[in-house]
Amino acid sequence: MGRPDLHGHLNRRHILAGLGGLTVAGSLGFAALGTGADALASGADTRVRYWNLFSGGDGYNMIAMLDAFRKENPGIDVKDSTLQWGSPFYTKLAMAAAGNRAPDLGVMHLGRVTGFSPGRLLDPWDVGLLAKYGVKEADFNPALWKRAVIDGKLYALPLDIHVQLCFYRKDVLKKAGLLGDDGRMVPVTSTDEWFDVLKKAKKATKKGLQTLGLHANDQNFMWWFFVAFYTQLGGTYFNAANTEVTFDTDKATQVLEFLRRHVTDGYAIAGAADGEQFLNGAPFTWEGNWSVPVFSGAELEYGATPLPPVFGKQATHAESHSFVLPHQSDRGGAANEAAHQLAAYVVKHAQQWAAGGHIPAYTSTLSTAAYKELTPQNEYVTAMDHQATEPKVWFAGSTGILAQRVGPIVVSSTMGSARPEAAARRMKGALAQLLAMKNPMDGKTAAQGGAVA
Repeated sequence: MGRPDLHGHLNRRHILAGLGGLTVAGSLGFAALGTGADALASGADTRVRYWNLFSGGDGYNMIAMLDAFRKENPGIDVKDSTLQWGSPFYTKLAMAAAGNRAPDLGVMHLGRVTGFSPGRLLDPWDVGLLAKYGVKEADFNPALWKRAVIDGKLYALPLDIHVQLCFYRKDVLKKAGLLGDDGRMVPVTSTDEWFDVLKKAKKATKKGLQTLGLHANDQNFMWWFFVAFYTQLGGTYFNAANTEVTFDTDKATQVLEFLRRHVTDGYAIAGAADGEQFLNGAPFTWEGNWSVPVFSGAELEYGATPLPPVFGKQATHAESHSFVLPHQSDRGGAANEAAHQLAAYVVKHAQQWAAGGHIPAYTSTLSTAAYKELTPQNEYVTAMDHQATEPKVWFAGSTGILAQRVGPIVVSSTMGSARPEAAARRMKGALAQLLAMKNPMDGKTAAQGGAVA
């Protein structure tokens, strides 16, 4: 199954590469880059150029949604290009926007939007135009919408929330007496209860398997888990003006000690193939919700809950795929309206997207009978209401500079090469350095960035 790639999805691109790469990708409807100059599709009078990053299962789901849109809107020719996720994508998008060659519509992780120089490299959404196509602020979780607003303008339209989850095997938990009458894992409300659960589960686990897949030596996962549990403790990173570090080293030490204990007590094996171990009978693994299609495809009896509220308060790490409007000097007219129409359509028809494990951002989808029947999605949908997110600063966001700087420090503590309290102090020092740094996109520090909702 492999370690997740930078997008956080299991690295299914290797499968495409193994099948002949671009040839196969093209036959599945992934447009190659640079096809924007082709003739309009028959019967179309408007073209929307759309760059996205969705491959694997996500890619197929997105293509199905685009095909449905094309069928309903024959006057709009959607030219979709799938690019590689990660830093190269952001560089390509920035260069296209700066050189006035930007697509009409793009996709970004919401946490990266603040660093992408909104107003210069991104254009704001026309909320009136979105409303015309049936999407408005009231349709979204308020905290999620607020994250997308910078200097009073909407710069991102959330498509989903993707969260870190505690996956569990029902067969092993039943044997260990850890399954409730409702067929779900017994609730946990403290670190003592959690380690008690692990102790019982370990006794019911086949020899040679770990109890919990923790990605102990992965800087991204370790940072995501840290964010979740530090948020449970009410921890903060910076003051509202982003002028000083408010990071609480005592709370951070508590979280680092908690993560470390999984390794020292023998419940997690660093470097183990966590997904495979879960498929083979390990009782628990902490993974992103993108693993749902993998585990469901294996026909396991399993469940998935938000990360356990071991510090007394619910909070699980969350990010969000969102639509953005890369800057165009002449943005407007039919192509811009079609970009708003396409984004609104996909957001409103995200039932198909939910099959990939993501929680749809459009809240009306969550109350439909079809969504309520999706398992284990219906078990973790509450994660929408207690999102633990990175601070809203230019260096944050999925696999961004913040994760690159502090993720390895969390790993050093979890793996035992640094003491938790020393690692917490190093994290605080790294945060102070980042706060003083200038965003290469616009030369501004976090305090000068105007990233206030």
